[in-house]
Amino acid sequence: MIDKLIQVFETTGIAKLFGSDDPLMPLKTLVMYIIVGALIYCAVVKKYEPLLLLPIAIGMLMANLPGADLFHIDLFIGEGELNIGEVFAKGGLLDYLYIGIKLGLYPSLIFMGLGAMTDFTPLIANPKTVLIGGAAQFGVFAAFFGAYSSGVFTINEAASIGTIAGADGPTAIHATKILAPTLLSAVAIAAYIYMALIPMIQPPIIRLLTTKKERRIRMETPRQVSKLEKILFPILVALIVCLIVPESAPLVGFMMFGNLLSVSGVTDRLSTTAKNGLMNTITVFLGVSVGATASAENFLNLKTLLIVGLGSLSFMVATAGGILFAKLMCVVTRGRINPIIGAAGVSAVPMAARVVQSEGQREDPTNFLLMHAMGPNVAGVIGSAVAAGVFITFFG
Repeated sequence: MIDKLIQVFETTGIAKLFGSDDPLMPLKTLVMYIIVGALIYCAVVKKYEPLLLLPIAIGMLMANLPGADLFHIDLFIGEGELNIGEVFAKGGLLDYLYIGIKLGLYPSLIFMGLGAMTDFTPLIANPKTVLIGGAAQFGVFAAFFGAYSSGVFTINEAASIGTIAGADGPTAIHATKILAPTLLSAVAIAAYIYMALIPMIQPPIIRLLTTKKERRIRMETPRQVSKLEKILFPILVALIVCLIVPESAPLVGFMMFGNLLSVSGVTDRLSTTAKNGLMNTITVFLGVSVGATASAENFLNLKTLLIVGLGSLSFMVATAGGILFAKLMCVVTRGRINPIIGAAGVSAVPMAARVVQSEGQREDPTNFLLMHAMGPNVAGVIGSAVAAGVFITFFG
């Protein structure tokens, strides 16, 4: 009877945890559980990106259950092509879900839903704001050079870290799963946490780099955009961007497809599905799969701490780059551009634009900058996808 009880105990997670070859594994697992608790707190209590932080936290929890064997990252990294047959033969539940990330399905489908939800009218009405969205991508390359010059990261890892500055989780995930899959959890979690913290990160930078007079500048009401322009825009953007940077096609192409479903006026059912049911389903799968890569062995290391630090710095540089370029445009246009819309050049839609609106009304409650800020905001989405495509082209 005692032998049977011992045999049963040896099958438990507790026995496997304390029987690990790594004597620090119980402590590492406890640290991971604390991180899981912190992410759940941020999602549920603070409401920081709950739609993704909560699934990520649960995926992380399941990946750190001793003996559960739900995820095996060794099936997805290393030399050679992905062997799906081997994944189904040896893998667990989270391995099956992770195939969607490895094959690039989830980020592209999320971009399709994002395109269906995005209104490009402000960008079409004021196309020069695309330059502001481009200037904000300076943070991407600053983070890349910072990571690579540290000597800790390979050039591929540095490129994936650079995508954090784009303030676009799916883009960071898409690039990292190709360039540095072992860093996926750290990069994705850093990207989404800093996206959620934009209302805290950006206002001090806006106030530091602009004067009260600049923040009070009123911009002209955007012109009316025709339906023909709305339909031609996603088609032309997909063609031009994907011809120049083909590696951006999975993101930009699907985003423009989703937008075309919305603006065409003849595919309402497809548009509704793309931005609601399908978007929600893929978000769950994406979040859980990303969290699954955060096992104690992969996550608790010096690289993770550096990634979190570089992510914060890159967001600041991206915000500053957008504002400074908008200040230049303000001078060139003789005061017709409010410089604070440059902060919306990061692609966190629509959070960054809302921060601009809030900062503008802080100085003048009757000044409405939201629609003006949405131009560089949606341009930043395209810009971050293009930047990721460039990295993949050079280093993938």
